[in-house]
Amino acid sequence: MPPKTRITKDMIINAAIEIAKQSGYENINARTVSEELHCSTQPVMYQFSTIDAMKRAAYDAVDERHTEYLMMVPPEQDPILGIGLNYVRFAVEEPQLFRFLFQSGYAEEKSLLEMIDSEELIPILAAMQEGAGLSMEKTKQVFLTVALFAHGYASIIANNGLEYNEKLVAEHLERAWNGAFLAAMQEEKEHEETV
Repeated sequence: MPPKTRITKDMIINAAIEIAKQSGYENINARTVSEELHCSTQPVMYQFSTIDAMKRAAYDAVDERHTEYLMMVPPEQDPILGIGLNYVRFAVEEPQLFRFLFQSGYAEEKSLLEMIDSEELIPILAAMQEGAGLSMEKTKQVFLTVALFAHGYASIIANNGLEYNEKLVAEHLERAWNGAFLAAMQEEKEHEETV
């Protein structure tokens, strides 16, 4: 008789993510995860004492994947625009996971303004700062402008309110980026003149 497969935390997290992808994070529970893993609920509840803890672990794993996805910007593309487009593309390709990340209440930051100072955003902002050649403060301002446009598009698309048109989204993100970048450059120039 073959030995029983040991159900690990990673297996449970991956099963929970798969459930979120297919039918929404609301459907993550011990029964659906155990069905996905073809086991009883006992190993699931052994690894996670509460469903909320299991959802939190799945959320954190999706958040990490999302950050990696955002950073996959071709070298020839502007980092801010590339990250913005990847943000919208993620919502197109994984609408359920996008809703899990941004519409479930599991985000530790409750607003975009809180998120701008989060540890997870440091590599994204650093890449943007390098590409833009701005101070970190101005980079954050440009990021907020582009992020608001990208998040608006992504949310509407993830909730089936708009069909994705990459050319149109790219044009609008570029306009937002250009406007925010020019304003930030002007502000830095004015600041330097007064110092």
